[in-house]
Amino acid sequence: MPQATARPLDPATVKAMLNDGRELALIDVREELIFSRNHLLWARSIPLSRLELRFAQLVPHKSTRVVLCDDGDGAVERAALVLGAAGYTDVGFLQGGLAGWEKAGYELFSGVNVPSKAFGEHIEHINHTPSVSPEELNDLLKSGTDMVVVDSRPFDEFQRVSIPSATNVPGAELVLRIHDIAPKPETLVVVNCAGRTRSIIGAQSLINAGLPNKVVALRNGTMGYTLAGFAPDNGKTRRYGELSADALAWAQASADRVGKKFGVMQINREALESFRADVTRTLYVFDVRDPTDYAAGHFPGAINAPGGQLVQATDQYVGTLNARIVLIDDRAVRAIMTASWLKQMGWRDIFVLVAGGNEQARPVAPVLGPAVPSELAIEAHKLSELVSNDHATVVDLSLSPAYRRGHIPGAWYAIRTRLSQALAKIPMNGPLVLTSEDGVLASLAARESKMPAKYLRGGNAAWTKAGLPLSTDPRMADEPLDYWPKPYERSGDTKGAMNEYLSWEVDLLPRIARDGTTKFMP
Repeated sequence: MPQATARPLDPATVKAMLNDGRELALIDVREELIFSRNHLLWARSIPLSRLELRFAQLVPHKSTRVVLCDDGDGAVERAALVLGAAGYTDVGFLQGGLAGWEKAGYELFSGVNVPSKAFGEHIEHINHTPSVSPEELNDLLKSGTDMVVVDSRPFDEFQRVSIPSATNVPGAELVLRIHDIAPKPETLVVVNCAGRTRSIIGAQSLINAGLPNKVVALRNGTMGYTLAGFAPDNGKTRRYGELSADALAWAQASADRVGKKFGVMQINREALESFRADVTRTLYVFDVRDPTDYAAGHFPGAINAPGGQLVQATDQYVGTLNARIVLIDDRAVRAIMTASWLKQMGWRDIFVLVAGGNEQARPVAPVLGPAVPSELAIEAHKLSELVSNDHATVVDLSLSPAYRRGHIPGAWYAIRTRLSQALAKIPMNGPLVLTSEDGVLASLAARESKMPAKYLRGGNAAWTKAGLPLSTDPRMADEPLDYWPKPYERSGDTKGAMNEYLSWEVDLLPRIARDGTTKFMP
């Protein structure tokens, strides 16, 4: 059994590490919902229950300084065992947990993607980004004003709810596509998202690019529109169309000016290879184009991180602070605009590579730990027989939203690291079989289970591929602590949750000032 190698670090030491400019991975190993209640500003959420699945992609360099955070409940020690066995050599933990940090007089934050959200408020404050209220937008829509509404979120979010007449143009695509969508300078351009951040960043992107049109953000996005009593659309599919030569020329010239203003550096392939060969630094290589472009062919080894989302939720893509980041885009515009925002956010080593590629396979995220013995696996058809005869106890370790969307009939929901407590609540009926989205997490849980257990090879994906039915009838053996629901996803007082969330965003500026660790450009 590997020994824990993590060393205790007092809050003052961790605070100093955050300000010394060196690479640092600050990792909170609690479940996401617990994390959302209080955490350090720059902490990345990688729950212990999914540590082996997510850690290596977010923190790829094994000599990185790693500081683990928990509630002083022993989770960091368990995480340190996994990381030590996987070869991570510089692992510490926040002494006294979150309570110790707060006792030392330092700031804690609620919510998720906090640095990015705070950055959006900072940008609006220093640029005085113009906006319109939902009431003003509704009047403009009714009056037939020459205008376009562009929704800067990913397509799946746009489909769920949108502003009437809106066209989906995800954030990094805005400068590239806007000339085709609003070719006349007298056309008003309104940028929206669900709340505030992507509306502000999207509108300011167009302003920074020198778009001659009047550009405004929709204040508080679709949530504000709903709270004002207006009916949003749902199920819409209107997206940007083919890119014209004129639009590309305007966008590239505009992005080039923005890149020079913010000191964005472009590199060639040889420079990228030298970065890859540098064993002293962490490197992230992101393709910032729309997922449809990425799937059609991308630069070898690049991970898809659409630019708008990379700015909106940097912590979900970049686990190591002060790392090198290379952004790839065959047309340059999306990468340069994304880089300009990351530079303003305080990331120093941001580079752009203008390159295409024909690789279609996505990089496979490495899983920490040795392979699980194949004899613990059960095939979908065999499990189906057991389930049909009511002779199996199936426990699903998928994330709770995935479980709710569909699971093996009769399967119970549980969280991997709390499986023992969950099993105490479940009436056993036949052998224990664990499953998860693709079976990988279930295989890890089966290997460590104190009770004899099998895992479904290929997980729920294999079950579905075999043509077997799914159920949406929940059987909850644990609380869904693994997921922070967005305000509009919550049961009960949804409008109250929206109002609370919007107020939380606006209130971030004084809180990050008290924290004192942001390096946002003035």
